[in-house]
Amino acid sequence: MQKTVMKNLQTLNVLPILALATLFIRISGSTSLRLLLTGPDMAYLGSRVTFWCTAIDSSPPVTYELIGDGGVLIGTDIDLEGDRGARFVLKVTATSEGSYHCTAAAGGSTGVSNSIKLTVVTPASNTRVTSEPFPPVAYEGSGFVLNCTTKGSHLSYTWFFNRKEVTSNTSPAFQLSGNKLVMGNVTFEHAGSYYCMATSRVQDTERFSNSAPVQLTVKVNISKPRISFSISKEGASYHGNVTCWSTRGSPPVNFSLSLDDREVGSVTATESLTAWFPVDMVPGLDMGEARCRVTTEVQELMSDPVTLVVVPVGGKVKMEVDYLYRADSELAAARLTCQVSRGTFPYVSWLFNNSVLPSETHVDSHIQPALSQYAVADHRRTLFLAKLGPEESGYYRCKARDSYDDSGPWVESPDMLVRVTDRYHNSMPPATPSTETPQNAPKTTIEAIAIAFCCFLLLTLAACVGCVYTMFDHEQAHAPVATTNPSLDALPLSSPQSQSEGNPADTSSTDSSVQNQVYRPAKHVTTLHRKENNRYNIIYR
Repeated sequence: MQKTVMKNLQTLNVLPILALATLFIRISGSTSLRLLLTGPDMAYLGSRVTFWCTAIDSSPPVTYELIGDGGVLIGTDIDLEGDRGARFVLKVTATSEGSYHCTAAAGGSTGVSNSIKLTVVTPASNTRVTSEPFPPVAYEGSGFVLNCTTKGSHLSYTWFFNRKEVTSNTSPAFQLSGNKLVMGNVTFEHAGSYYCMATSRVQDTERFSNSAPVQLTVKVNISKPRISFSISKEGASYHGNVTCWSTRGSPPVNFSLSLDDREVGSVTATESLTAWFPVDMVPGLDMGEARCRVTTEVQELMSDPVTLVVVPVGGKVKMEVDYLYRADSELAAARLTCQVSRGTFPYVSWLFNNSVLPSETHVDSHIQPALSQYAVADHRRTLFLAKLGPEESGYYRCKARDSYDDSGPWVESPDMLVRVTDRYHNSMPPATPSTETPQNAPKTTIEAIAIAFCCFLLLTLAACVGCVYTMFDHEQAHAPVATTNPSLDALPLSSPQSQSEGNPADTSSTDSSVQNQVYRPAKHVTTLHRKENNRYNIIYR
């Protein structure tokens, strides 16, 4: 009985060992299959992908299973021939992304393949550009950011400025950062059209989506405003007008006018950088101090103050002439300037030999060509004689009156004679007022300097000759007897009279003077007395 019990216990102890051995044998047989899984690692959402699972050196039939993440069975396929493998076709959805592997069983053997991680790529769609700030308007010197927003995954971004691709070398102001285009210091050159393109790539297939273009407007900072005023006359009443303007900037801007620190008007300029304000004005009266203020979204500037005083034209009028020469010292033109001693708004008229020139107009421009040989500038205060010749020689003068009063009195300058002849084209023609000496001498040329130097040399030479002659005259005066010069030709000369001969009343004084002196040399008069044989005695007195 005890022996029987012992045998049963031994049998029970051996059974687990036999079970483990059997399991080991089965496991060893299942790993004998070698499997290979092939397929894509990226796929577009909505596309179809194919996985192939192949058992190497297996005996048919072979049963294949495709398993996804979490052990989810995707599909089953049986290869009855043993050399085809299994083909699994999947439609890619948002949940298709993950790892895949396959298993196979054949003739009591099993196998597990390698894993493939599938990435689902969503193509770009609904691409558009947004700006910071919005709307896309920036001022010079400010920062600006453009964003390329789209739906999709695994995207790259490309920016275009005026249909040209933006790269890191396009401009130092452009910085590419992901889906952003950053501009740190906007200038007027950055104004234009921008759009972005979002691109995805799966193997050799690219899909892209373009945004609609966005127009970036770069506003120019407004410059300091300027102020001016004018006056007009209607009947017996006067009307003033103040103009505020800026030379640089981007509208719209707001202009306001203050008079003695009190705002009297405001206007928004939407198409220009100029605004006008009507004001009360009377000639000769101080109407106050006016200033312009210009305001934009980011700026506020004030003009310099100006006093609203209209001084009537009056006082003296003076005209000056300058001659203009080319580089080769050839006379090119003459410039006549009319200077009015007082008057805020003078209207200047020019006259040549009492005829008005050029044709009278009220065009108050900076420069106004009238005729081919004449041109006026500086609001008619300057007259240019572009053609110089004898026909342009004559008397010139200017006159002035208030430009706002056509019936106002004139004040005139004296006539000035301007002589231009052919021989003056290489020298300096004179310009002389009819009643006074010239105020400004013409410009000195090289030729004039040379002529003046020659004249100086001649004068020096003449002075030297005069000194020698005086010394010789002094020696002859000491001779006690008059000398005779036989070499003189017989000429009918008359005896010039000395100052004492022309004035008999001075004879006595001369005689007394002679008595008080031992000798006095003759100074001025030399008399020739005719002698016989055509000879002359030279007597010095």
